[in-house]
Amino acid sequence: MDEFMEMDDTRSIIKNKLRQYFDGKIVRKDLTKHIKEGANVPVYVLEFLLGQYCSSDDEEIIEEGVNNVKRILADNFVRPDEAQKVLSILRERGSYTVIDKITVHLNIKEDRYEAEFSNLGIKNIPIHPDYPSKYDRLLCGGIWCILQLDYEFIEEDKKNTTPIRIRKLTPIQMPHIDMDDLKNGRKAFTKDEWIDVLLRSTGMEPDKFDERVKWLLLARMIPLVENNFNLCELGPRSTGKSHIYKEISPNSILVSGGQTTVANLFYNMASKTVGLVGMWDVVAFDEVAGITFKDKDGVQIMKDYMASGSFARGREEKAASASMVFVGNINQSVDVLQKTSHLFEPFPAVMAYDTAFLDRMHCYVPGWEIPVSLS
Repeated sequence: MDEFMEMDDTRSIIKNKLRQYFDGKIVRKDLTKHIKEGANVPVYVLEFLLGQYCSSDDEEIIEEGVNNVKRILADNFVRPDEAQKVLSILRERGSYTVIDKITVHLNIKEDRYEAEFSNLGIKNIPIHPDYPSKYDRLLCGGIWCILQLDYEFIEEDKKNTTPIRIRKLTPIQMPHIDMDDLKNGRKAFTKDEWIDVLLRSTGMEPDKFDERVKWLLLARMIPLVENNFNLCELGPRSTGKSHIYKEISPNSILVSGGQTTVANLFYNMASKTVGLVGMWDVVAFDEVAGITFKDKDGVQIMKDYMASGSFARGREEKAASASMVFVGNINQSVDVLQKTSHLFEPFPAVMAYDTAFLDRMHCYVPGWEIPVSLS
């Protein structure tokens, strides 16, 4: 009984500190599950909206906020298969509000910024230069936004090739992070309290884990904050290995299935564009057993990148800062694996028995030590 009372006291202390120092930036994790089931948007987008509308302890305000978030998603979220329907509504009404992921680039020939809509499937839409200046993440991989669009077709206007205009853009995920604000708030928490806050931010309940498991879960986050950090986690199914790299951060990407190309991952010589390692902070490979490169030199280029943070393609050498993460399942018990083989056995043979590749791993998280039922 004393243990439960102490646990409740700790939760109350952390909750009060979060309210005081990070008000408007915290959200109840249990609310995201109910909404996530009906909307195919990343968890971090839902949590940002919930933080805006449900930042209260009053159950009525929370319920009203959840309903607001559901209504916003139902009315404005663009599903890829309904893109043409939304464009038709925009044309008929003359204006419409959408939720979509927007990426901006500078058109040097026209000397203007242009936006590309991920789900709506349109690009080269003019956007006011104030937006990329204020929200620089628009230029670096894009962010999810609420956008008020106007549609006005002027036949005589030959210069503007599209009748769609962006009247207003409002980010619905953190466009940038104020590190000074974060550091100042951090000072109010003890080390153990801050560890609990970090774990809860990933959807884990820290009270259910012992000290070692907490540190193993924290180790998963190292690639998110450290450049060119190579991490491997192998363990049972359903321990949340891939979840953190897919849903928690807008700066990481999960390569499902493992099959990729050098052009997609590193550098496309035809279009002269850098691949995933230049666009994301973390590139994670799900199901390491299925990792294959269509190019014969794929593994060698990956080894070079893991060692130095750079790679050579054609006549040029390119550098990037993305961390590499490899997650997968171990189907045998660890004891049997150690006696009959080794702990990298789930990797493809071209990697599992290449000591140069294994030497480039900075961290191996023993996923079998993380409880399945509590993750």
